[in-house]
Amino acid sequence: MVIQATTRVESLAKSGIHEIPKEYIRTQDELTTITDIFDVEKHQEVAQVPTIDLNDITSDDPKIREKCSDELIKAATEWGVMHLVNHRISNDVINRVKAAGESFFDQPVEEKEKYCNDMASGKIQGYGSKLANNACGQLEWEDYFFHLVYPEEKRDLTIWPSTPSDYIPATTEYARQIRSLTTTILAALSLGLGLEEGRLEKEVGGKDELNVQLKINYYPKCPQPELALGVEAHTDVSALTFILHNMVPGLQLFYGGQWITAKCAPDSIIMHIGDTIEILSNGKYKSILHRALVNKEKVRISWAVFCEPPKEKIILKPLPETVSEEEPALFPPRTFHQHMEHKLFRKNGDTVDPK
Repeated sequence: MVIQATTRVESLAKSGIHEIPKEYIRTQDELTTITDIFDVEKHQEVAQVPTIDLNDITSDDPKIREKCSDELIKAATEWGVMHLVNHRISNDVINRVKAAGESFFDQPVEEKEKYCNDMASGKIQGYGSKLANNACGQLEWEDYFFHLVYPEEKRDLTIWPSTPSDYIPATTEYARQIRSLTTTILAALSLGLGLEEGRLEKEVGGKDELNVQLKINYYPKCPQPELALGVEAHTDVSALTFILHNMVPGLQLFYGGQWITAKCAPDSIIMHIGDTIEILSNGKYKSILHRALVNKEKVRISWAVFCEPPKEKIILKPLPETVSEEEPALFPPRTFHQHMEHKLFRKNGDTVDPK
């Protein structure tokens, strides 16, 4: 069977193939680490991604509030990723967002194509599939829908799905609540650096300039999951990333020199520290290498929200308070756009050292 380069992964998965095209087969080094995600999740006897209870993060009692903040700071320092529970994001809104995203992807590919992006012309928002931009020209086993969701005045609602009807209202409300949670998290992380609590938010654009992007990742069933990746190993360029999923495992973190599978924690949101905060903190907070595995039994869907500084207005570099003779600056000054370009065009051999 000849597969066109523009074929959606969903179409490929439903075409009846038993072997995936060579463009999706990972490098030999990667293949030695790809395992059965269900088996690993059940029997993995290694460190687990920490769970942070945010119930007391805004407590009126300073000691209770500080204890909660300390646990979050410890996870950001040691792992750079965590499950957040009692995060104050409405369960009703979360369920609506997930139902809307699932309904969108349940539509025929032909319907979704009405919202397709065009990377070649710079139209990055919309429905798409990963195009090869690494040295080996490999593709990833996923389709996606990507668009800016906040600030609201910057949105382009013409590329938001009209079906299902709840997509726009549910996603709008979810973005508002995530934006509020971002302020709370950044305040705690600021205090962990010995800064005033509003400092990190100011450094990433403040109330008006911090951009919030949503990417719904759709990972179809894969006939040869031991040969493919849903998303290749990377760190997020964002300040913070928040992830929901449909309780199908797939996220792996590179921690302690090995790939660790994140177990599915009910009623939680996964949060990653992104490169932006790692740079500003001069490496105190970690932006962890991670990837997504696929499987042949279940479709996996995740909703990733990326909180990003403006591309050109801010120079990202370690904050002066984090730099000393004993701890010199670990990162050169770059705009956010320059940092993204640096990562996009890095040599393939730099995968596990992506800064």
